[in-house]
Amino acid sequence: MNQHTSIPVPIDPPVRVLIVDDTLTVRLYCSQILKRAGFLVSEAINGLEGLEAALKESFDLFVVDINMQKMDGYAFLAEARRHPDLRHVPAVMMSTEQGQEDIQRAYLAGANFYLTKPVDPSRFLSTVQLMTGVPCP
Repeated sequence: MNQHTSIPVPIDPPVRVLIVDDTLTVRLYCSQILKRAGFLVSEAINGLEGLEAALKESFDLFVVDINMQKMDGYAFLAEARRHPDLRHVPAVMMSTEQGQEDIQRAYLAGANFYLTKPVDPSRFLSTVQLMTGVPCP
């Protein structure tokens, strides 16, 4: 963001993030943080919709919830890792699940990083910047 205004400064080249979460407030929260930082954001309400979006458009990062209808986050990541056009896209799993088994299962499914909800906005943004190679201002 520009120091004197609240207008986001676009990232060049653009960095696209797909947020896959069934909770509207979580999607809005994450989208708002990322858009203010200059990221291009798309949203999906479940893993199946997320997979369809990922196959239609190119993304630089997936931010994925675990517990969703139709296709959960584990299945989304497993499918993405099997697809040649998606397997290279880094993924952050973000969930209320805090157990070691859940975290290990996320990494085995293909997550590159795991965040526990609720997540601090600065931690969320710095994680996304780290995973996409966008320098912190």
